[in-house]
Amino acid sequence: MSTARWSHGLWLALAFVSMGASAAAREDYARQWPLTLGQEESGAYRVVLDEAVYRSASQPSLRDIDVFNAQGQPLPSALLSPAQPLAQPPRMLGLPWFPLPAIDPAAGGGDLHLVAERDEEGGIVRIEAEVPAREGAALAHGQWLVDASRLREPLRALLLEWERPVQSLQARYRIEGSNDLRQWRTLNEGTTLLDLERGGERLRQGRIVLDGQARYLRLLPLRPGPVPVLTGVTAELAPPPPEARWEWVEIAGERRKEGGRDYFEFVLPGRFPVERADVRLPGNSALEWTLHSRERTDASWLWRAGPWMAFQVGAGSGEANHSEPKPLATPVRDRHWRLGASTPVGDAVPVLRLGYQPEVMVFLAQGEPPYALAAGSANAARADAPIPGLLDALRRQRGAGWQPAPAYLADAPEELAGDRALKPRRDIDWKSGLLWALLVGGAVLVAALGLSLLRQRPPRD
Repeated sequence: MSTARWSHGLWLALAFVSMGASAAAREDYARQWPLTLGQEESGAYRVVLDEAVYRSASQPSLRDIDVFNAQGQPLPSALLSPAQPLAQPPRMLGLPWFPLPAIDPAAGGGDLHLVAERDEEGGIVRIEAEVPAREGAALAHGQWLVDASRLREPLRALLLEWERPVQSLQARYRIEGSNDLRQWRTLNEGTTLLDLERGGERLRQGRIVLDGQARYLRLLPLRPGPVPVLTGVTAELAPPPPEARWEWVEIAGERRKEGGRDYFEFVLPGRFPVERADVRLPGNSALEWTLHSRERTDASWLWRAGPWMAFQVGAGSGEANHSEPKPLATPVRDRHWRLGASTPVGDAVPVLRLGYQPEVMVFLAQGEPPYALAAGSANAARADAPIPGLLDALRRQRGAGWQPAPAYLADAPEELAGDRALKPRRDIDWKSGLLWALLVGGAVLVAALGLSLLRQRPPRD
């Protein structure tokens, strides 16, 4: 067989192997959950993980959770925090505004002196402006003062509304801020306002981003020329924070003695992103606890929380009062947890309650449905995909309130490889094996040659 034909056959064999590996990738997982799409042809979807998925995952990084299409091909996906794919639109609030005298500061205009009549909350009711004009000062219309003193939340941007211009408009503005109407600082070096029209289509840009906060804002044009005829100013505030959804896992522990002290050890039955901890004892109780965790039984214990007091008062009355759960510094997925009490607990064994917020898997729909989410594997790992960047790009195009469509997990999973997928696969190192075989074969050959020489009779003199 020629070298070219052999090379061509090798590439075909590698292609078939790759296809077989891709088709069998889903079979490397323990089980899967068919997905129901909440909206057809959305392109991007989000799935909230439930307790069953966390219990099936085995890797601390949760890389053994992936999404597949009907052909068994893995889809671009990423695991995100609960709030990340659920962007909410920003809140809008109208702000009072006042026109200012037409002096161009960039061309040598005088300092602006404002005399404002304010109400009890600091809002401007009436304003008088004096501008001592310098010699040679130029006029620049379109200067405004915006009153943001009533805001109690960070202001992200200003949205300006103006009358439709007779001709195309392009004006560049600088934003200055002050808390006392005397001292001013720059909050935006320059933003271009646009209002262009051609062929019945209109392009308009009236959003100005702010770098900092102030009670009063001054909008100044950077150069003379046509300016908008302002009709309204709207504040863009940050969207409301998403409502936290907490889930809890309760674990029964076992008593252990170490160094003359009692400890209680627990095994977390899944890869939950633990962020809260709580302790419950039967009856009324008040104890100080310290919480540690570790991934393996042969690893050192790592401090996670405490000492903090967990109490329960009025257990028999039906209206018991409980202490608030203790927050952890960072989310933890360790399997093994340990509680230590500052005073003896007695015969009772505490119940450890660990709280978490379900994370979200976002994936890009490719190939034919139905889609399925698979979890649990010691050998497979989800490929990296730029899903966060994709979400940001789509929000810039479709609006800040856009978010992926929901998809829902089936109530019952379908078994794939089962528990076999949770056992690490021993991959054979063919290169090392071939090298050792050559070395052993060479040694055997040298030994055989030596024995052959020793058996030969010595020549006669």
